[in-house]
Amino acid sequence: MRSLMWMMAIAVSGLFVFQAAAEEPRVASLGGAVTETIWALGAGDRVVAVDASSTYPAEAANVPHVGYYRMISAEGVLSVNPDVVLASDEAGPPQALEQLTRAGVRIERITSSHSITGCLARIRAVGLALNRAEEGEALARKVESELASIPAPTNPAVRVLFVFARGPGALNVAGTGTAADEIIRLAGAQNAVTEYAGYRPLTAEAAVQAAPDVILLTQSSMDGLGGADAIWHAPGLKETPAGEHARAVAMDDLLLLGFGPRLPQAIRELQALLYP
Repeated sequence: MRSLMWMMAIAVSGLFVFQAAAEEPRVASLGGAVTETIWALGAGDRVVAVDASSTYPAEAANVPHVGYYRMISAEGVLSVNPDVVLASDEAGPPQALEQLTRAGVRIERITSSHSITGCLARIRAVGLALNRAEEGEALARKVESELASIPAPTNPAVRVLFVFARGPGALNVAGTGTAADEIIRLAGAQNAVTEYAGYRPLTAEAAVQAAPDVILLTQSSMDGLGGADAIWHAPGLKETPAGEHARAVAMDDLLLLGFGPRLPQAIRELQALLYP
């Protein structure tokens, strides 16, 4: 009898441990917007690893990094023993994710859509994956309300050319269907490039033809080029209206392009830069 009671106690104890693990999973986050959302939902203490794009909040720097989310190492992720991996649907490579699945790690793919709809869906999906559906719904509604309260600029639409720098000699320009194109539109401005989708290398002819009023960069791009003055050495930019008035602005990379819970803040800050 005593033996039976002991076995039942062990079983119940094991059940409680299992339930606690299910309710408080160890999380590896792959994608800056995903990581930002986890912390916004108050679950940052569950995170045991993040990827290199997870630059916000500052606390994310205090946990192990497992590479860039598009090129992760399965071994690196497994080394932190996560219960679940919350991964942008752009995370990869596929072989690494398959290896994690074979190892018994649950993977939740989170939308990477760069839009208001995508932002809200991402918040709700992360909340659901973390057993915080109510908190996710509350945060989504809060962000949606803040977005609705942002006034549209009353000035004529500014023409904006988004330039992404991988180095001084590797400048690319954002066309339609990009995160840059969408955030420019949400700020009430106009992308100066509408002839193509995605990114293409910057050429002097294309820059002059685009005739932007403002050059927009991420802060890392501007820093990599050597500061605001250095951008005017790029092909054709000095010959644009933006170049004539030396109008080049920059914003934090993840804030500008991440479409995380700080999206309302990103739109307001961009508006302030474009419409001073």
